[in-house]
Amino acid sequence: MELILWRHADAEDGVPDEERKLTAKGEKQAQRMAAWLKERLPKDAVVLASSTRRARETAQALTRKFETSREVGTAATPHSVLKAAGWPGGAGTVVVVGHQPTLGQAAALALTGKPADWSIKKGAIWWLESRERDETVVRTVIGPDLV
Repeated sequence: MELILWRHADAEDGVPDEERKLTAKGEKQAQRMAAWLKERLPKDAVVLASSTRRARETAQALTRKFETSREVGTAATPHSVLKAAGWPGGAGTVVVVGHQPTLGQAAALALTGKPADWSIKKGAIWWLESRERDETVVRTVIGPDLV
């Protein structure tokens, strides 16, 4: 199984939190990362996104075919993110578009077995792969400024 944790791109400040949209910078970040991912993702990759506007807009840069899930939203836990993605025993590739600090905590949990406060930059991804014998591989960690 492959898991891509994608933090939503740069968003406006304000309230209500659920309706914060991407800034012009965030739109560019999402487009750049989506273009990079499109060249590398299998056609059958599943995309799960938080229901917040900024996460949906980030996911839409990649595909119109995505599911929203509370399990990866602003109230999510690192455990719920990994469970929603089917990590580590699922099949295929799952892209989760969500939020900090939960995505960083989910990356730590997937790699070390314990949630920790790891930072994922806005618009960046952590691409993990679960292999046989309980082996986890970090395929890449990259931000939109490097693609």
